[in-house]
Amino acid sequence: MDKPSFVYVTYIASTIDRVYQALTSAEFTERYMFGRRVESTWKVGAPVRYLGRDGKVSDSGQVLEADPPRRLVVTWRVEFDDALRREGYSKVTFELEPLGGEVKLTVIHDELREGSGVLKGISGGWPKALASLKSLLETGKPLAISCADVRNQRRGEDRVAEERGLDHE
Repeated sequence: MDKPSFVYVTYIASTIDRVYQALTSAEFTERYMFGRRVESTWKVGAPVRYLGRDGKVSDSGQVLEADPPRRLVVTWRVEFDDALRREGYSKVTFELEPLGGEVKLTVIHDELREGSGVLKGISGGWPKALASLKSLLETGKPLAISCADVRNQRRGEDRVAEERGLDHE
């Protein structure tokens, strides 16, 4: 039986180099990926880390393949939740194909466990992040949904800190 997977395809009015840069640059990911900054050298075998605004690692992995600007394959593990972390590593493949003045971006997140909680999370997360990436590259602004998620996360952190009698920076 095949393991569950998630596939998302979008078309972005941009250059292939710009889309690849947006996937691999901390300055870009922070704007469209719910405030998370990606860190990696993007060489095969290099670690990949997504850091939240609090500096904590939210997701991690390792570069399996890098063929800039056409293909990038990484392992992926959710770090911010114990149950999701225990699901272990899955795999994310980014395929970029130039089509005139546009780029076809295909994201394949596979090698997930049966009954995966990660699948449930990414099924909502990837479409929001990639729609926001598309908006950022085409208009210069990320979607409000990705910014709202960061604001809501921050409000939740502030509420917890307030309940504990702490000032949250």
